Amino acid sequence: MGSPAHLRDTLLDHAIAMLEGGEAEPGIRALARAAGVSAMAPYRHFADKAALLAAVAERGFAMLHAALAQADAHGSDAERLVAQGQAYVAFALAHPALFRSMFVCGAPAPEQPDAPAFAILTQRVAALAPAAVPEATLGCWAIVHGLATLALDGGVTFTPDQVRAVLTLHVAGIAGAAR
Repeated sequence: MGSPAHLRDTLLDHAIAMLEGGEAEPGIRALARAAGVSAMAPYRHFADKAALLAAVAERGFAMLHAALAQADAHGSDAERLVAQGQAYVAFALAHPALFRSMFVCGAPAPEQPDAPAFAILTQRVAALAPAAVPEATLGCWAIVHGLATLALDGGVTFTPDQVRAVLTLHVAGIAGAAR
């Protein structure tokens, strides 16, 4: 199977695939079977199921951060913030089971200052509304998380243009309030 780091990554890949395949919480034994390793091999990387699920959530937040960073690469501060919001909703829709698990498995809370996915949002908000960073950042997160949750769990359908319009309106409010 290769190096221990490779096995850990392989196990996480399988756990995410199991989640996305409909398994509510992948178990260690099922994960071992899916990866083709002994039942004890995953325990070298995850002390228990909770540790596995926390690692899955951490991987999800790393994936989300990568999507947000890509969205934040070009345009004005306002355009970048809108693009981040669109990327957040798109990530949730593309990875619904992983997205849900990221917020229930005991991973580091995304609002912690050292959480990269939250830090990139905070940095962009600070450029638009330096006097109201905590409040404006919370508002941005609430809107994108709310849109994602409504789409996933509320049966509400949004077009990408509608998401963009909602985010553009909110970002214009933030930028206007900062003037």
